[in-house]
Amino acid sequence: MQALAQWLAGTPVSQGIQRELWLIPLLQSVHILAIAMVLSSVTMIDLRILGVGRSQTMVQTARRFVPWLWTGLVFLAATGAALIVGEPKRSLPNAAFQLKMALLALAIALTLAFQLSLRRNTKFWEEKRSGRTVTVVLAIATFLLWCAVAVAGRWIAYMATT
Repeated sequence: MQALAQWLAGTPVSQGIQRELWLIPLLQSVHILAIAMVLSSVTMIDLRILGVGRSQTMVQTARRFVPWLWTGLVFLAATGAALIVGEPKRSLPNAAFQLKMALLALAIALTLAFQLSLRRNTKFWEEKRSGRTVTVVLAIATFLLWCAVAVAGRWIAYMATT
């Protein structure tokens, strides 16, 4: 990973990003706003799954917040890629970055699984059964997973690269 970071740091794009002193703070600011979009969307969906606010159906809640979640992820990917290119030695060999990427992959997989499940079995998500333990646990786990992605991302700045 160190060799890739070294090579990437020498590319014209990386050096161009590094030369513009305002670009990294701008990218980081947009990245943080995108994290807020994702976390707030996940929170709203998970609160609905937990039974808070039943004024909308699960489908209506998903239609309202899932586009914000995916838009946030697009901005995260774009700004994250630019930050990696701009500061590859800071992120690529960093254990916190690698943990973040693993957690992110899992969080995206769970989000996709939820979306597919909602499309295929809407009735399941609208039923008021007492045996909803699995969905409650998954909602809490998903929320905690997205929070862990954010914490691991922030942790990158405080871990020395190996």
